[in-house]
Amino acid sequence: MAKLLVRNLAISLDGYVAGPNQGPDNPIGEGGMRLHEWVFATRTGNEWSGTEGGETGIDDDFVKAGDVGIGATIMGRNMFGPIRGEWQDEEWKGWWGDNPPYHHDTFVMTHHPRQSLPMAGGTTFHFVDDTPEEVLRQAVKAADGKDVRLGGGSSVVRQFLRAGLVDEMHLAVVPILLGGGERLYDDLGTLPGYVVGSVVRSPSVTHVTFTRA
Repeated sequence: MAKLLVRNLAISLDGYVAGPNQGPDNPIGEGGMRLHEWVFATRTGNEWSGTEGGETGIDDDFVKAGDVGIGATIMGRNMFGPIRGEWQDEEWKGWWGDNPPYHHDTFVMTHHPRQSLPMAGGTTFHFVDDTPEEVLRQAVKAADGKDVRLGGGSSVVRQFLRAGLVDEMHLAVVPILLGGGERLYDDLGTLPGYVVGSVVRSPSVTHVTFTRA
């Protein structure tokens, strides 16, 4: 049975997955890129950018595993782009250029749906305004037996956690303080129904995996 997985979600010590003042010049908010420096120090991260080198080991293993067995992705509108409210037009096609890194059906949760957007490499963005349960149903169908990945931002992840729909969540805890931005842990209480499955530390980050009890 397909699972809903959060993979490689980088988070600061004070619980932020993006810094404040997100916008075209700061896609992950002010200071937010520091959350992802560990990724681009790995061999897999270097391969994404078309360069050689990079570290192997624990961090690289987690980055590489993040794409294994994934057949569809769900994300929030803030992850897709900086535009808020009604779409002024449909020119914005995401941060990733003509060939996004997903290569499968990707569901963007938004209160302002628009026509599906097919891209090079097999990615098609679907803009949906529905409950987490219904969006997950659509994603599971599109995944065709594979698992579904839940991307950011924090608001979308919280919605699925509160609904008890996330089967497994891997957080990469980065030893920095952002002091503001998009916080994951707000309104989640003690994450009832979830337990810590594993804790693995590298010199750069601490990988914490939560599983549904």
